[in-house]
Amino acid sequence: MLSDRVTLYRGLLRELRLSLKAPRKVNKHVVAPFRSIAEKLDDSNPRARQDYDNAINFIRAQREHKRLLERYNPLFDLTAQERIKATANRVGFNMPKIHNEQ
Repeated sequence: MLSDRVTLYRGLLRELRLSLKAPRKVNKHVVAPFRSIAEKLDDSNPRARQDYDNAINFIRAQREHKRLLERYNPLFDLTAQERIKATANRVGFNMPKIHNEQ
């Protein structure tokens, strides 16, 4: 059972690291609650293991969702003005130049 707990905990750490922009060590305060839960996992409480698996799947799904948004929606992370300009360019228009009067 110890190796099973270690596998779950390492899987969670892997998903947390992959979900960061630049993969690096995950903050200890984020990992501490998951570690305490992993230490308490045993065969008498299958629901705790299922909850842990659900947490890992949720983090993985969030990472995949973000990747798909970035891939299929190129305007995802643009500001409102940049989004308007990109949309106009897509249909063949150019945005008028705005002159600042000072």
